Amino acid sequence: MKQPGNISPIDPRGPLDTSSPPDPGGRQDPQSPRDPNGAGGPRDPSSSRDSARNPGTVPSRFDAIVVGGGPAGLSAAYIMSGAGLNVACLERGDWSGSKNMMGGVIFSRPAGTVVPDFWKEAPLERHVTRREMWLATADSAIKASFETTDFAREPYNSFTVYRSRFDKWLAAQAAAQGAYMVTETLVEGLLWEGGRVIGVRTDRPQGDLEADVVLLAEGVNSFLTEKAGLGPGPEPQSLALAVKEVLALPREKIEDRFDLETGAGASVEIVGETTGRLPGTGFIYTNRDTISIGVGVLLNRLIESDAEAYTILEQFKQQPQVRRLIQGASVREYAAHLIPEGGYCKMPRLFGDGVLVAGDCAGMVNAINSEGANLAMLSGRMAAETIIECHREGCGFDGPSLKRYRDRLEKSLVLKDLKKYEGATPFLQKHQEIFNLYPELLAALAREFFTVDDLSKADKERLLMRLFRSQVPVREVLKMAYDAWRSLV
Repeated sequence: MKQPGNISPIDPRGPLDTSSPPDPGGRQDPQSPRDPNGAGGPRDPSSSRDSARNPGTVPSRFDAIVVGGGPAGLSAAYIMSGAGLNVACLERGDWSGSKNMMGGVIFSRPAGTVVPDFWKEAPLERHVTRREMWLATADSAIKASFETTDFAREPYNSFTVYRSRFDKWLAAQAAAQGAYMVTETLVEGLLWEGGRVIGVRTDRPQGDLEADVVLLAEGVNSFLTEKAGLGPGPEPQSLALAVKEVLALPREKIEDRFDLETGAGASVEIVGETTGRLPGTGFIYTNRDTISIGVGVLLNRLIESDAEAYTILEQFKQQPQVRRLIQGASVREYAAHLIPEGGYCKMPRLFGDGVLVAGDCAGMVNAINSEGANLAMLSGRMAAETIIECHREGCGFDGPSLKRYRDRLEKSLVLKDLKKYEGATPFLQKHQEIFNLYPELLAALAREFFTVDDLSKADKERLLMRLFRSQVPVREVLKMAYDAWRSLV
């Protein structure tokens, strides 16, 4: 199998150190060697760091195991390793980022709480100075935009990124701290003892790994979270399917078409005809010499419509205002990804005996503000801080001790924002007119308002009012406004 570059200090499929093999049944032999300080007791940090730098073998026991090499898992691995813990981060792909897909934007302040001044070294595309929102129809668009020079100054507000490059870089930072980055490894199940998680079972030869605590950051397909008894898997009505293309376009053309200064970027989010009149959004992000363009649609509505996501994307690219921006671009790559958008009310339990969950598998996506990676990094950081604290205090890793993780999240913007918008997805499922009727109506009103003809302004205003009332009864508008207020405010 191909190597994942210089990310990991170990061979990605190297043998495990089986000097103290776990019981074949998945439960630890009570007589097998353990940390002399007991579960969660302090260990010698230097021995952990040294073992992480020995190539060729992977120890069979760690202070902590992280399942998943995305933003949540890598953030946790980076912080725990930096604190001296012996950490393994297990990734199914060829390298961290090889199978990850995001629109995508990284926000500076959340990322900076994990890796300070990350923007000085990380592989970033453009710093975003302008954000736009469009209401689009088949032939028109109403645009709202905010641009500021404040976002063009260090440390910036956000950056467009390729997840494949950014995640690979973040994995390298974790490896430099001493973490084992174990790639091309599928975690097939959890190891249990006395009702608590004590490790994981992998598809590697002799692949049972034990730890004081396991952090699940496995992404949206959260079958280990389900196996841990923390909640059921996601349902179609709680998922969105995002499809994206990366289009190659010369740097100077991107800056000219989007009216950008050198190195500056723009993010555009679009509601309306972009998703074939289904609940969802379109997006456009400028990279250095490419454009990321895609659509995200609620999965259950997509299934009911019998529409193809790729067809919706192709139609989106033909919308006149969009087509003008990407004209002449060539497709460099195509990707699809499920996004958990069930919100706060669909989140699993965040901790159990010996186990925590973070990122997408915990449902930590703010669909209203298009925030996922930053919540993942924050949750990974707070999980790591909780594990470090428990490790230093020697208080064990049972549920009551790990509850500190949720306490941290509740005090942060992560759960505050998710709770604020917990009714967002049900609201959007209920009011599909937001994605079809209202963009068409508002575009018709704008067209009439800006058309200069032989009508007086007073007659024009009466015409606009009649047009509005003919399409939407006032009662329905008030009902939707009330639902929006209860769900989103």
